[in-house]
Amino acid sequence: MSYHRPTDLASALSLASEAGHVRIAGGTDVFPAKRQGQGFGSLLDLTAVRELAGIEHTEKAIRLGASLSWSDVIKADLPPAFDGLKQAAGQVGSVQIQNRATLAGNLCNASPAADGVPPLLTLNTEVEVASAARGTRLVPLDAFILGVRKTALEPDEIVTALVVPRPPQDAGSCFQKLGSRRYLVISIAMVSALVVKDASGCITDARIAVGACSAVAQRLRRLEVSCIGKRPEDITVTADHLTDLTPIDDVRGSAAYRRDAVAALCLRALEGAMV
Repeated sequence: MSYHRPTDLASALSLASEAGHVRIAGGTDVFPAKRQGQGFGSLLDLTAVRELAGIEHTEKAIRLGASLSWSDVIKADLPPAFDGLKQAAGQVGSVQIQNRATLAGNLCNASPAADGVPPLLTLNTEVEVASAARGTRLVPLDAFILGVRKTALEPDEIVTALVVPRPPQDAGSCFQKLGSRRYLVISIAMVSALVVKDASGCITDARIAVGACSAVAQRLRRLEVSCIGKRPEDITVTADHLTDLTPIDDVRGSAAYRRDAVAALCLRALEGAMV
């Protein structure tokens, strides 16, 4: 096995253009996914690349470096619209995993139960990717994750950042997760909500995303529209609002249970985002 740990983006992109390198950014999912006795031909560790670190604030967007750990997110000075993302960060694995696992790794792993995806969807996140041959491009998050363990990332590309358009200044957000315990658990269902309210407490903008209930996390567009002009206590989640979800039956819960859980979690997330 060979191991590469470049410290600048140009070197990392040059290595990524060569076939056979398994890219890691924390490695908390890559190693457990390997079968016993199955090795790596070559590892490309991106955690030391300077350009992938840190948070950049501009007039129009907030740029989250791809190598930010979940612990970095929790500690970061970010607007209230990012509270849901911070709450999700605090439930990724354990504290030890939060110290190593990265935002980009969570997206590239493309698990249906990835905790970071629902709150990032409510933030209208775009994924910045780069290659040595074609430069940089932006991919909307809902077009980046294509299915279970499948993304739009080309073989020679690296995720360099997550770009979040500046949310409304008065937006609030909340993340709700249901699992058999608080830490080190795969979600049964999870919901993230971002809302803007007026002076009377009525919702003027709502974004709601659900994870672990379909192959890819989904925005509930019908429910979002139905929330406008209402207070959380006046909202009812109906079966029609959840038609885009395709939950499965597994050892963690039945599809019917997941739908019931999502309805309750949506209301809790909306209420929590109003605070």
